[in-house]
Amino acid sequence: MSDPGDTSWEDGSPERLYVITGGRSVPLDRTGLDLVTLIVATSGPRPGMQPEHAAIVRLCQSPLSVAEISAYLGLPVSVVTVLLGDLLTAKRVVSRAPVPPARLPDVALIEAVIDGLRKL
Repeated sequence: MSDPGDTSWEDGSPERLYVITGGRSVPLDRTGLDLVTLIVATSGPRPGMQPEHAAIVRLCQSPLSVAEISAYLGLPVSVVTVLLGDLLTAKRVVSRAPVPPARLPDVALIEAVIDGLRKL
């Protein structure tokens, strides 16, 4: 029997995570989210929102990755993914792929430019 004064379930226990996600381990809709997907809120939190949803909306006023949201909230990525799925369905946030790294020019071109500069 657990101690009535014990608040350890507030610290990320499976029971708390189960309650936060409504017992789901995957989002209701396919979201295609991965750790580097960027999330941006479309508006501020609404009255009556689940506290974790409201926290995500507040955090995402500027783009944050799924991994960053997970770290800031102290929740597992799987839980954050379920919560983001809810927010995406409700159109409270939008997701976008991260900006791809710039493609570097051909090495031969760089060497030709360096050679040309040396000849000046």
